[in-house]
Amino acid sequence: MSYKYFIYCLFFTFIFSCKNEVSLTKIEGSRIEINDSLSTDTEIEEFIKPFRDHVNKNLDSIISYSSDTYSKTNGDLNTAIGNLMADAVLQECNPVFNSRTGKNIDVVLLNHGGIRSILSKGNVTTRTAYQIMPFENSVVVTELLGKDIKDLISYLQKAKRAHPISGLKIKLDKDYNLLEATISNKPIEEETIYYVATNDYLYSGGDRMTFFKQSLNTHILNYKIRNVLIDYFKKSDTLSPKIDDRFTKLN
Repeated sequence: MSYKYFIYCLFFTFIFSCKNEVSLTKIEGSRIEINDSLSTDTEIEEFIKPFRDHVNKNLDSIISYSSDTYSKTNGDLNTAIGNLMADAVLQECNPVFNSRTGKNIDVVLLNHGGIRSILSKGNVTTRTAYQIMPFENSVVVTELLGKDIKDLISYLQKAKRAHPISGLKIKLDKDYNLLEATISNKPIEEETIYYVATNDYLYSGGDRMTFFKQSLNTHILNYKIRNVLIDYFKKSDTLSPKIDDRFTKLN
């Protein structure tokens, strides 16, 4: 038995002594640019083509007409394209919100930075909506007391940017001090609950809009801003948004 034990020990010692230790000492990589120099895989292209053609056909379908070219840089505290977006949210989302709650949206607030493209003069397509709003942001409606609406207004005063609004009217003096603010042309009551539509990015504190933390309740509409625009465009034969007096400053 001792002889066999010795043989076994010798065998396993030999096996393990022959095992090489492997350890990683270096990692190398190289940059491979994806550009036109890469050859196309014909088989893959033929497979994708019907799907691509179908998507492009839908995206390029004409759904409205823009009477002029509109940019978010054309305007100080409100812009034509920003007003269009805010008004579109109010028009398209209020029926949805009302059907679920019996209430109406009082104010819409979006962000200037969320407008990612101009609205060019001429035919408006589904692709246009994707260019203006490429993000997946959806509409939420928050419940804010009038005193918190005043924090919202204070934010807009300090921001000095044309963040799109609807339902709310603000007038500032030449030094950006508040002269007047109304909702639906009525004074803002501190203890009244107002229903404010915004997007989920801003509701979560995006662009430092921390006043939404004071929301008493939140209603998720499951309605993407992009789809709001598409629905709004389809209902509008011609788009002619204007810069108006919803947010102004005295000179």
